[in-house]
Amino acid sequence: MSTNQLEKFQDEVVIPEGVTVTQQKHMLTFVGPLGKTHKSFRKIPVKLEIAENKISMTTINHKKRDYAILHAARSVIRNICEGLIDGYTIKMKVVFAHFPITVKVEGKDIIIENFQGERAPRKTVIVGNTKVIPKGEDVILTGEVWTDITQTAANIELKTKVKNKDHRVFLDGIYAFEKKKGIEK
Repeated sequence: MSTNQLEKFQDEVVIPEGVTVTQQKHMLTFVGPLGKTHKSFRKIPVKLEIAENKISMTTINHKKRDYAILHAARSVIRNICEGLIDGYTIKMKVVFAHFPITVKVEGKDIIIENFQGERAPRKTVIVGNTKVIPKGEDVILTGEVWTDITQTAANIELKTKVKNKDHRVFLDGIYAFEKKKGIEK
């Protein structure tokens, strides 16, 4: 392979001001104004090196698949750095036709009551440091780590999925309607 071809298997991410990154083997620890988080790169085949305020990444092999993995790792690191500075918000809407759905937060659990008139509440888990705030017919999820917030939103949507009925008629559920950068109160 020529040097031009090998250069595309290397990349670097500039660490923004206010965020510090430390490395311990395959674990990167990020500390920023909104909090602290960590990410393991043990199963991601990328060599990481921190120099000054840059994270240099190099693939182990030189195939098309490794090129894609390199850019996925780059976007994960960028999202964590941006989240520690600005944060992320997802707004979800509670939709029901007949039985009013109530959403409560107890510790690390989200409890969805009276979904389609069911007596037993449905429970799902909050992932990471995501903050869940039920406000009337809206549920607001905020936090620093994008993957944790989106996984919590997906858990809520999956728990309120209508089964064994026509989903075009039975539209009850909790659905995400807005995703944005920045923490909303």
